[in-house]
Amino acid sequence: QVQVMESGGGLVQDGGSLRLSCEASGSILRTHRLSWYRQAPGQYRELVADTGIATGTRYSDSVKGRFTISRGDTGNTVYLQMNSLKPEDTAVYYCSADVSESPGTRNVYWGQGTQVTVSS
Repeated sequence: QVQVMESGGGLVQDGGSLRLSCEASGSILRTHRLSWYRQAPGQYRELVADTGIATGTRYSDSVKGRFTISRGDTGNTVYLQMNSLKPEDTAVYYCSADVSESPGTRNVYWGQGTQVTVSS
């Protein structure tokens, strides 16, 4: 089994910064992609940024130039540096890990989410 845990959310003022962290742990043979999604109240969950072996690094247009996704040395840790935060960035941020636990298998696991609130 694989566990995904996020941390680093909180309350910040308009224009401020936060750094989210996510670690995938457990019986991971290979990590294909690590992603950050967010979901605001009454909205669909949307992709914020991801980084993967085949896809490289991608950002949604709404965060491009303000957010940076990066991986830790272990390969199963991912960070999201969020700068110039806006009230519309307020959401629950989720991390997902697309991994193989054994040859020929592939599953996506999700964390519980961390709240980010940007006050105006």
